Amino acid sequence: MRTTLTPPDDAVVPERHPEAPAPGELLGSHYGQCFGCGSEQPHGLHLAARAGEGVSVTAEFTVKPAHQGAPGLAHGGVLATALDETLGSLNWLMHTIAVTGRLETDFIAPVPVGSTLHLDAEATARHGRKIFCTATGRLDGPEGPVVVRADAMFVRVQVEHFLDNGRDEEIQAAMSDPDQVRRARAFEVNP
Repeated sequence: MRTTLTPPDDAVVPERHPEAPAPGELLGSHYGQCFGCGSEQPHGLHLAARAGEGVSVTAEFTVKPAHQGAPGLAHGGVLATALDETLGSLNWLMHTIAVTGRLETDFIAPVPVGSTLHLDAEATARHGRKIFCTATGRLDGPEGPVVVRADAMFVRVQVEHFLDNGRDEEIQAAMSDPDQVRRARAFEVNP
């Protein structure tokens, strides 16, 4: 069955940009206030992603009490956010600015507060502005049981997408941060 997450037959294999971070390198936060990866977000996931081989990343985060839904268990929306953030990190390896177009998640088993979720993501296809990718989340280590997984389609955008749609206060703060501007320009030069 063909869905919006099934790449067209003429899709190509995504390519790692020659200047992408080396395998094992920590990717860092794309924005300090990001709920997924931002170090300045007090209740955020503080997700730490690392470059993998090809167009793949690994990441992990520890489920804190602020992330629970049912007593003692991670909220499903938080798990979806962790998958989305990990999948979005793939764009660093392609030097592409992209936003989530569609995210489909499968929740397989509960994730207890205090546990660490180990995530793996891979870009599988590219077609025009669309980037197709997949991710899994494992409990108790990189080889642990799969407890959540996702398929997604990201859409390439230009930096103007954020300038035109973001709140002025946050845009101005980001634009006054030289590191933020440097990262945005690096992606803009290598679309």
